[in-house]
Amino acid sequence: MKQIETKDYQDMSRKAANIVFAQIIRKGNSILGLATGSTMLGLYEELVKMNQKGDLDFSRVSSVNLDEYLGLPAINPQSYRYYMNHNLFNHINIPLENTYLPDGTAVNPDEECRKYDERIHNMGGIDLQLLGLGLDGHIGFNEPGEVFTRETHCVTLDDSTIKANARFFENEDEVPKQAITMGIGCIMQARQVLLCVNGKAKASILKEVLYGPITPKVPGSILQLHPNLVVVADKEALFGL
Repeated sequence: MKQIETKDYQDMSRKAANIVFAQIIRKGNSILGLATGSTMLGLYEELVKMNQKGDLDFSRVSSVNLDEYLGLPAINPQSYRYYMNHNLFNHINIPLENTYLPDGTAVNPDEECRKYDERIHNMGGIDLQLLGLGLDGHIGFNEPGEVFTRETHCVTLDDSTIKANARFFENEDEVPKQAITMGIGCIMQARQVLLCVNGKAKASILKEVLYGPITPKVPGSILQLHPNLVVVADKEALFGL
């Protein structure tokens, strides 16, 4: 594990973006595993700047996202497809046909999960996987449980996750209760994992993830076993480590 401490959120975003930059420079047709949420906004802003300045070319890059809410169409402003288009894809030169998210409106969600894993396998796997960290230790929407679920799967969101995501909706009742998420197995097979964490609210769970027991009750703890994990976190998130 490589750990990079940053002074604040903006510094974290820049340093994380530089790692993505280096990946694409090394391999122009990189497969990026992407994430959503407020943690990633600054990073995506940095990537957009790099692209618009002509320093970074996404024309041969493909992407697969971690997750999508069940029941939300792509045009819904709260869907993760909308988030990705609005915050990244519409501002860079990545072909939209090379960007993939689970289909939250699939008639057969279990079949959609199977097809998503198959797609990632056929693409050759993920070169660099971005991850944020939930307050309960979830990565993607892999919530605390009794086992690590390997494959892409449908999940019922924990109350804590619903409450945390309620700020993006009119009220908590509007937050979808289920989602499709990439499984732990696919995340762990990525050739590099970049975990971005900021803020003092994440300090205790980050300590559990990086140095506590490896347990599905703290899903992110499995990352201790990844051979190429890079953690970029600000001072507040790393407090006490």
